[in-house]
Amino acid sequence: MPTLFNKYYPVRKILFFIGEGFLISSSILGILVVFSGWKFFLINPLEFVLQASSVTLVFQLSLYFFDLYDQRKPGTTADTFIRMMQAFGVGCIILSFLYWLFPFIIISTSIFWGCYLIICVSLLAWRSLYYLVLEKKWFANEIVLVGTGETASRIVAEIDHNPESGFVIRAVIGTTPAVFEYNGIPLVQSLADLGEEPRLAHIERIVVALDDRRGTMPIADLLRFKIQGKIIEDSITFYEAITGKILVEKVNPAWLIFSEGFDCSRMTYLIKRLLDLVLAASGLVVSLPVSLATALLIKLESPGPVFYRQERVGERGEVFSIIKFRSMRQDAEKDGAVWASQNDSRVTRVGGFIRRVRIDELPQMWNVIRGQMSFVGPRPERPVFVEQLVQKLPYYSLRHSVKPGITGWAQVCYPYGASEEDALRKLEYDLYYIKNQSIFIDLLVIFRTIKTVLFRKGSR
Repeated sequence: MPTLFNKYYPVRKILFFIGEGFLISSSILGILVVFSGWKFFLINPLEFVLQASSVTLVFQLSLYFFDLYDQRKPGTTADTFIRMMQAFGVGCIILSFLYWLFPFIIISTSIFWGCYLIICVSLLAWRSLYYLVLEKKWFANEIVLVGTGETASRIVAEIDHNPESGFVIRAVIGTTPAVFEYNGIPLVQSLADLGEEPRLAHIERIVVALDDRRGTMPIADLLRFKIQGKIIEDSITFYEAITGKILVEKVNPAWLIFSEGFDCSRMTYLIKRLLDLVLAASGLVVSLPVSLATALLIKLESPGPVFYRQERVGERGEVFSIIKFRSMRQDAEKDGAVWASQNDSRVTRVGGFIRRVRIDELPQMWNVIRGQMSFVGPRPERPVFVEQLVQKLPYYSLRHSVKPGITGWAQVCYPYGASEEDALRKLEYDLYYIKNQSIFIDLLVIFRTIKTVLFRKGSR
């Protein structure tokens, strides 16, 4: 299964990203060499490389922030072209600022627009080819799914909705058609029949997705295929790898106890703490003008304190006081604690704005410096809601085995929600983070959070 890196980005997506970067940089270098000649390139190759690298970096970041590397729902060629022009427009603005700061990387106007045209054409061709690969499921890993229940249907849905998963289901083992008829997936009565099907005999991966294994697990057949060299995989582990979350409702304690992960080395902990302190200290300094302006606007709009303190449950279940800019009326909870809602009438006009752009979260960096929170981790919940959720949601208390965070894996992967159902969906992502926590995933979450804030996604 995936390594640490491609747990988060499948190999085909990485190759797509690298290939696109190669097309951009090689287009620029090619035009520069054609216009300037090999003689100038050989005299000062570093200048040419810096010019090409700066455009490649800015353009690919722009494509990322415009969701053009999210291929779960590939658009039409026309839609892709329009979004690319929007992304490149922003990229050109950023490049003009960089050229002002670093004049030595400037590309002349005529050469730049020649590069721009070639980049647009080559990227459209590259993306059209990639969309075709996804649509036809070329180079996808073929699997056989054992089971026709809810767990199996969740896996089918995830693979159907995410063409970049890199997998295609060639057969389902079971006696009940259940949800699989409309997907056109062949139904095989038993695992023993797999070897009798020539079109399925070559498949190397079998995923066991039985909801109830008591008396239904084909142990003898699985052992036989295991000895033959086929990969036998548990559905929970497979689901975790393709979705970035853990199927909480189907997990049993034994899986949690014996599976890899759920540990954090001392070195990782120290680096994470150092990263928290550096980010929080620098963040407080950089955001000071914004914080002062926000405090003034809050005081001018409504009576009450600038900051809002609220009890939250942190690491090891310890309760601490979280600090936020006040975004609701002072009497917002005169009738007791309630979940936030869409278009919440308790939110002030200034509060609505600072929530959309996440300014209300800035004071929590003090909680990070004090060691009560981390920059990345499960979002801390209120004690009154924790008591309810611990009783209703399996393994909810495991969230408190790490420090809560200002942002988290659930926040960048799941839209904002404030209900028990949302809490369950977020718990799937939170447990995945706790199981796989590393500096890499922390940096990935921070990077995705920047994108979320810039495009105002997920706030309420």
